[in-house]
Amino acid sequence: MMRSLFAAAALAASLLASPALAADKLTVLLEWFVNPDHAPLVIAKEKGIFEKHGLDVDLVPPADPSAPPRLVAAGQADVALHYQPNLMLDQAGGLPLVRFGTLVETPLNTVAVLANGPVKSLADLKGKRIGYSVAGVEEALLSAMLGSAGLTLADVTLINVNFALTASLASGNVDATIGSYRNFEATQMRLEQHEGRFFYPEENGVPAYDELVYVTRRDLLNDARLPRFLDAVEEATLYLTNHPDEALRLFLKAYPDLNDELNRTAFADTLPRFAKRPGALDMARMERFAEFLKAKGVIPAVPPVSDYAVELKR
Repeated sequence: MMRSLFAAAALAASLLASPALAADKLTVLLEWFVNPDHAPLVIAKEKGIFEKHGLDVDLVPPADPSAPPRLVAAGQADVALHYQPNLMLDQAGGLPLVRFGTLVETPLNTVAVLANGPVKSLADLKGKRIGYSVAGVEEALLSAMLGSAGLTLADVTLINVNFALTASLASGNVDATIGSYRNFEATQMRLEQHEGRFFYPEENGVPAYDELVYVTRRDLLNDARLPRFLDAVEEATLYLTNHPDEALRLFLKAYPDLNDELNRTAFADTLPRFAKRPGALDMARMERFAEFLKAKGVIPAVPPVSDYAVELKR
């Protein structure tokens, strides 16, 4: 009996003296500076959920927002946040990127106008100036939305305003914009005393799509870190859903510079849009959106979903 007790004590002491197993490093490149869209990732890091799943995750904002997908494809990072429509363009361009999870499962994009302006419906955009930031996908979205009101791109004037969407609209340089996010610019406009009216793509001729997805390169799809990453993100997302106030406090503790009305409101507005099953894949939905992009001439052909999106085995 005494020998057994001594042996157990010795084993316990040796375990305590041994260094903890190192967590697996995983580098995640964000698509933009840290903001409420990234709340599940921030909460997973701040609450130790990544650590619980054996991961040491670095969240890296990009110096160049266009770079993360290319860096992951080149093997310089493990995971990037990406926009589903732009992933289709990259896939058509030959980048070996694959979506393996979803962060924001609804569109955030909108067509925005001033609430007190002359545009009350999409049909009122005829003859108007529309500001945009990114050519290609946004033109396809706008074309479909105008089409739902009996208009075409020839009925409007497109003006590249870079990323000064709200400022261009508020100043009257354009009559509408495409690219303003419903969970951010809508509040920004209100706070700046320029109340907006917003038209949503998925309600006006555009198939629903995921705004933000997790991508990696194809040769990492069997990496055991990825399912654990998704498990951690799912756990963090459920915590956000069940405990929004506590989650907001954690988020602002990590990024106190975001503690203002705009970001607090954006945090609340984004909560219902996070994917509760981030690893799940709706193949029919993906196919519909790919067919839409093909019909609009954005991509040359509709590829098999398995070429650019998978559901990992867990």
